[in-house]
Amino acid sequence: MNIATMMNGITAGRPAFLASVTSPEEARLAVSGGASIIDCKDPANGALGALEPARIEAIVKAVSGRVPVSATIGDLPSQADVMVKAAQRVAATGVDIVKVGFFGEGDPRAAIAALGAADLGRAQRVAVMMADRPLDLSVIGELARAGFNGVMLDTADKAAGALPDVLTAHALTAFLSAARANSLAAGLAGALRAHHIADLVALQPDVIGFRGALCDGGRSGALSADRVAEVRRTLDCAVDALQTSKRSVA
Repeated sequence: MNIATMMNGITAGRPAFLASVTSPEEARLAVSGGASIIDCKDPANGALGALEPARIEAIVKAVSGRVPVSATIGDLPSQADVMVKAAQRVAATGVDIVKVGFFGEGDPRAAIAALGAADLGRAQRVAVMMADRPLDLSVIGELARAGFNGVMLDTADKAAGALPDVLTAHALTAFLSAARANSLAAGLAGALRAHHIADLVALQPDVIGFRGALCDGGRSGALSADRVAEVRRTLDCAVDALQTSKRSVA
């Protein structure tokens, strides 16, 4: 099943709320707070820092199929053999989605093709492109041809500002349009906070991802139940407001 279809089934057409977690305890908290996707990530080890396979397996077990689980393979160079081995290692943990980051350094096409041909079992492939690195939207077509299921736009340098500070709404719309034109689920993430949600919901991505906004003390801090609940409420309110606005125009 395509990720966009899967997310629509879970969220009734609302953008899926992706919560990045570091442990089974955080995963359970995020699911209880209304997260739509649990994303396994080590924020202390880079933008897409990878957790150890045993930790990912424990998170998959804790979630117990209630929502999809994704996991990153780490901040790696766009080298086919390196990425394929890392992706297969993550896929073997039982996750639903393997996230692979491309940081705008070197030509990623050989790695994309190799990842598309690699045996990842039942895991779907999602690419992550970096808004604060050289961004080539033509790569999105390569992802689709290789059999990827989705693509997210994130930021590599979390200290440099949130995604909407790095790219204009016009540029974000261009990214989302390119993903849709290639039948890929499209997500937005990157140092996002609650006050960014309404503007991003208006762009209608399939997924909106958070880490720092969910934690006490920033992205390397501990997940907070209150902060998870706040993001869930803010997302719901933004979607309701958008739908109300559409009905009034119609």
